[in-house]
Amino acid sequence: MPEFKDQTGRTILLTKSPGRIISLVPSQTELLYDLGLNDEVIGITKFCVHPEKWFRDKTRIGGTKEVKTDLIHQLRPDLIIANKEENVKEQIGELEKHYPVWISDVKNVEEAYEMISQIGEIVNKKEKAEILITQIKTNFNSLLAPGTRLRTCYLIWRNPYMTVGGDTFIHAMMEAAGFENIFKKQERYPVIEVEELKIQNPELILLSSEPFPFKQKHIEEIQPQLPYAKIVLADGEMFSWYGSRLLYAPEYFRQLQTRIA
Repeated sequence: MPEFKDQTGRTILLTKSPGRIISLVPSQTELLYDLGLNDEVIGITKFCVHPEKWFRDKTRIGGTKEVKTDLIHQLRPDLIIANKEENVKEQIGELEKHYPVWISDVKNVEEAYEMISQIGEIVNKKEKAEILITQIKTNFNSLLAPGTRLRTCYLIWRNPYMTVGGDTFIHAMMEAAGFENIFKKQERYPVIEVEELKIQNPELILLSSEPFPFKQKHIEEIQPQLPYAKIVLADGEMFSWYGSRLLYAPEYFRQLQTRIA
């Protein structure tokens, strides 16, 4: 019986190559699509918006934080793919009593490569996964660092404002994009006040499109309080999705650098 170790160190057993897969993670759902698993994936979350066809046609089993376990039982998966950060530990603990649950834990680009490779192996798409990793690495290697690294705050939430610490995947992507995270010495997703931002005096503030959908009106709300900072809307998927969307992140970062320059 094949054994597979996930990124949290847990071992799962599979009696056969998985043919009924449920994904509880948007970025990994898109990865499964790009690995060619259209028939095998039977359930996704309501936040799995890529690809659009799957979002329309696949069974939605709730959100990443509110999984509908009854619906999952009806679907009878032989593999569930989850994430340590995005899914609720108690819900995953309940599901793994009934099904093999493979859990990712991605805090940097190298761990993203590892996740893609391991999922490729477990779903019998190892070669496709390795080709994808090579393409992503090539794209990142072509991304030139800017002449100066702007002191940057990346906001993911409003009321209260929340930013990202140095132990997050978003931080790793900020570094790859050529920005200096002014909150890199903090952990996870610290709550910050505008007064603290004034003290830190960032040169750039990136307002993410997710999980809070920042808009132009929020730039206008913040700008008077931080008149010397450049404030820009950022595509949250490019900074936080660690699956095959990484293919497109370097070009997006290149365009973002051009906009800010």
